[in-house]
Amino acid sequence: MKTTAFLCSLIVAGASAFSQGSLSSFTGTHISTVMEPTVASSPRTGSSSLEMMRHRKKLAKLGKPADQRKALLRALTTEVIRHGRIKTTAVRAKAVRKHVDHMIQLGKRGDLHARRQAMAWGYDKDL
Repeated sequence: MKTTAFLCSLIVAGASAFSQGSLSSFTGTHISTVMEPTVASSPRTGSSSLEMMRHRKKLAKLGKPADQRKALLRALTTEVIRHGRIKTTAVRAKAVRKHVDHMIQLGKRGDLHARRQAMAWGYDKDL
């Protein structure tokens, strides 16, 4: 009698541990063994929670194709060197800061190759 009662309680406890919405005694989380039928949908229809990582993607694209972005950065760099300051957006200013710092480093070096690199980047050849 004791053995059958023990086995019945063990079966009930085991079945209740795997029932829908019950708490697991091992992890404290809900365990669901019943597979609910899913509606077949295309993978592009709903919004995905998967977000890609931005490894090595520091470049601010500024909403422009690569050639226009390069021309914009060259023009802004030339204007900063010519006038000392420019009026632009914060995102563009952050993007052009790298190029202006590079031009300053080239100016500090001052050798022939550095001067040629600086002249090739800027639009104003008289600077």
